[in-house]
Amino acid sequence: MTHANDPTDLIREKALWMRRRAFQMVYESRLGHPGGDFSAIDIMATLYFGVMQYDAARPDWAERDRFIMSKGHATGALYTVLCAAGYFPEDWLPTYMQPRSMLNGHPNRNYLPGVETNTGPLGHGFPVALGIAIAGQMSGQAFRTFVLTGDGEQQEGSNWEAALNAGHRKLENLTLIIDRNRLQQGAGTEETIGLDPLDDKYRAFGWHVEMVDGHDVASLHRLLSASPKGRGKPLCVIANTVKGKGVSFMENKASWHHGVPNAAQFAQAMEELV
Repeated sequence: MTHANDPTDLIREKALWMRRRAFQMVYESRLGHPGGDFSAIDIMATLYFGVMQYDAARPDWAERDRFIMSKGHATGALYTVLCAAGYFPEDWLPTYMQPRSMLNGHPNRNYLPGVETNTGPLGHGFPVALGIAIAGQMSGQAFRTFVLTGDGEQQEGSNWEAALNAGHRKLENLTLIIDRNRLQQGAGTEETIGLDPLDDKYRAFGWHVEMVDGHDVASLHRLLSASPKGRGKPLCVIANTVKGKGVSFMENKASWHHGVPNAAQFAQAMEELV
């Protein structure tokens, strides 16, 4: 699949639809992680509608770019972007979290087209993406590998093993995007285990680091769509985001890491998400 040179209007349109649809899924199922969904949605809409090469009719197309959702609990964001990209019909979305649904609480590659690997245990998606990128480098294939992690995941040792390996191998085909909303379950990241200066840490591990507003889709598109060839380093994008972005009562609230709206809150969110 190819994209227009400036798809920012399309990205914003898709991101709005994703927010509305993901929040409806959480409301109807009474389960979900809407805060982290909403901090990640602009990033994911940018990847799928402005950056990545894929063919939803051929999920196993060998030349496709790979996307790994390491923060696997944010399935509202992942399932809505896969649906919007054409991997499965919208009438699957109301089955979210239902018994035996293919759209369960964490993504499963055996259930759903477009899911590259099962994720959920924090810190595991990044090492899987590393392996995929190494395979691409060894085989000489042109595909890129993108992995989205939560910033709380940066407290996991497996991520730093992956970061060290990627820098050593100079994996310019690998892009790590950190959803830096500064909140995790129950508290702030810096209160739990401090991460700053996160950019300097990745530079010390041999990465090229960029910091960006994770809700500025034009900036995200310019950064993520740029060719990695010749850089000689993997790319770490620290995307500064707002947990619950777009809904006033959710923004910057750790309580909405895992939360379900009541009827009044759902109605208010739908009024704000326009």
